[in-house]
Amino acid sequence: MSRFTALHYDIDPVFHAANRTAPRIGVLLINLGTPDAPTTPALRRYLAEFLSDPRVVEIPRLLWLLILHGIILRVRPKKSAALYQGVWTSEGSPLLVISKQQQLAIQQQLGEGYSVKLGMRYGNPSIASAMQELQKEGVRKIIVLPLYPQYAGPTTGSSFDAVAKELNRWRWVPELHFINNYCDHPLYIDALANSVREHIEKNGLPQKIIFSYHGMPKLFLNAGDPYFCFCQKTTRLVQEKLQLDKNICITSFQSRFGKAEWLKPYTNETLENLPKEGIKNIAILSPAFSADCLETLEELMVENRHIFINAGGEKYDYIAALNDRADHIAALVALVKNE
Repeated sequence: MSRFTALHYDIDPVFHAANRTAPRIGVLLINLGTPDAPTTPALRRYLAEFLSDPRVVEIPRLLWLLILHGIILRVRPKKSAALYQGVWTSEGSPLLVISKQQQLAIQQQLGEGYSVKLGMRYGNPSIASAMQELQKEGVRKIIVLPLYPQYAGPTTGSSFDAVAKELNRWRWVPELHFINNYCDHPLYIDALANSVREHIEKNGLPQKIIFSYHGMPKLFLNAGDPYFCFCQKTTRLVQEKLQLDKNICITSFQSRFGKAEWLKPYTNETLENLPKEGIKNIAILSPAFSADCLETLEELMVENRHIFINAGGEKYDYIAALNDRADHIAALVALVKNE
């Protein structure tokens, strides 16, 4: 018997004993993240991590770090903390609370053969900590599902970076399946269409339905990021599913930051101009967000409502993110099972 065979024989029973009850498949759900508290120090830590990601801000590194630490992190955390205080719940940030509800619902549907963990790209629980939990459980196959329906480099691409960074530390890399886009998955489109249909049945058909996606600098599109095209596709598929006149649906982009040109049309400018065109009754949703968060609960429900009403609009309805709706969970479970 060779030395290698003898060593293998010695450790093999230990390995199998440790993994006898290991889940067959690990599932890692990823979302953007949230500060630990709605306070200035917590926002400073969160924004420092978020805005230091080269996938998020593509400015020469040294110049950007000087701007970030010399200006932005001295001013923006206090303003952002005030906004978070307006949406914070007794259980924490809405994004984290809803993400945990999604995690639980997916775990219940997948059953004991799966171990479902939640990791945030920025903040806690981190992607690294979630993956380390799966490693301790002896999972040898991991399905990574970033909860961004439309692929974008700053979101889905950055999530892959974080997963790869953690795996770079592992001696035994597991089988990995990475779901990078589901903008046109039939069950996702069904869930979106159902949410819009339910709103119409309850409130009537508005003059316009605004599909407001998170924005990104136009230079990302020019460099080859497909996000803009995926957003247009999602809107078109929902419009076709509901058999709506295509002129009723508008695709726009929100959350612009900085002075560079971003994807257009901008949501805030769209809402400001619609009343001038006689459009006084609109409904708005944000298909790029799988869970309600600051960008929907404050930016869309409050800030953009004020813009529309102050411009002469009369009826402004927000259609909630899919959150833990049963049809949304079914879509996410189907994505996992396909892998």
